[in-house]
Amino acid sequence: MSLFNVLDVSSSALQAQSIRLNTVASNIANADAVSSSAEEAYRSRQPVFSTVMRDAFNDSVAGVRVSEVVTTDAAPVRQFSPEHPMSDEDGYVYYSNVNAVAEMANMISASRSYQNSVEAMKTARQLLMQTLNIGR
Repeated sequence: MSLFNVLDVSSSALQAQSIRLNTVASNIANADAVSSSAEEAYRSRQPVFSTVMRDAFNDSVAGVRVSEVVTTDAAPVRQFSPEHPMSDEDGYVYYSNVNAVAEMANMISASRSYQNSVEAMKTARQLLMQTLNIGR
């Protein structure tokens, strides 16, 4: 794998982790969203990563991408609160199924993966610069 391929792989990882961070931010922003029905309640979303192959004949890896962002199947939290303006006819409100602690852990993981990709790009750049300096 050439150093230019390292830059390509790291670049795709940066894009994928950026989408992951945006998805986590959206989940955290909607963690306390309230709805009057289970169908309308916000459900957390998670990105699905897939490998991108550059050449199908020799399976050379070209990076990673987000193939889709899926909505989780977990049920929203149902809470009895008849005085709430969004309560249904039975007095229940529905909160999103976002687990704020899990989302914070996911955010830390995505942030560190992003930082690792930046470091890989910096290292590849330094090696390329040193290679150019050898030729002088």
